[in-house]
Amino acid sequence: MAEEQALDLVEISPKAKPPVCKIIDYKKYLYEQKKREKAMKAKATKVTIKEIRFGPQTDEHDYEFKKKHAIKFLQDGAKLKAFVFFKGRSIIFKEQGQILLLKLAQELEEYGKVEQMPKLEGKRMIMFIAPKKTK
Repeated sequence: MAEEQALDLVEISPKAKPPVCKIIDYKKYLYEQKKREKAMKAKATKVTIKEIRFGPQTDEHDYEFKKKHAIKFLQDGAKLKAFVFFKGRSIIFKEQGQILLLKLAQELEEYGKVEQMPKLEGKRMIMFIAPKKTK
C-alpha cells in the first residue's frame, strides 16, 4: 500500500498492542519534527542572573538602594546573585557579611526564595535568590 503511494511505512509506537504504523513521507516527517523542536527551544525561557555586590560594612542607604534594584530584578524574573566581597583584612568581618545577606534574604522573601544560603567561597560570600513564580 505504501509503495503504491510512493510513501514510507513508519512505526509510530512499537510498544503498543498492536504496534501503531502510519503511511507518511518520512523525510517530511523528520523535517516537521525538527521544526517543532526548534520552536519549543525558542519558547524556552533563558535564565538571566543579575549580581549585586556588597561590602562587609555597607551603609544603610547603600543597602536600601541595592535592595530596591534587587526587588526590580526579581520582579523582572531574573535570578539574583548577592555577594559580599571581602578586601584585604576585611575577611575578619565574615559574620557581618553573613548577617547582611540573611537580612537581604528576609526582606526579599515576598519577591523570591533563597536557592543557596550564604556560603563563603574564597574572598566572596555568595547567596542565590530565585524569583517566585507569578500566576
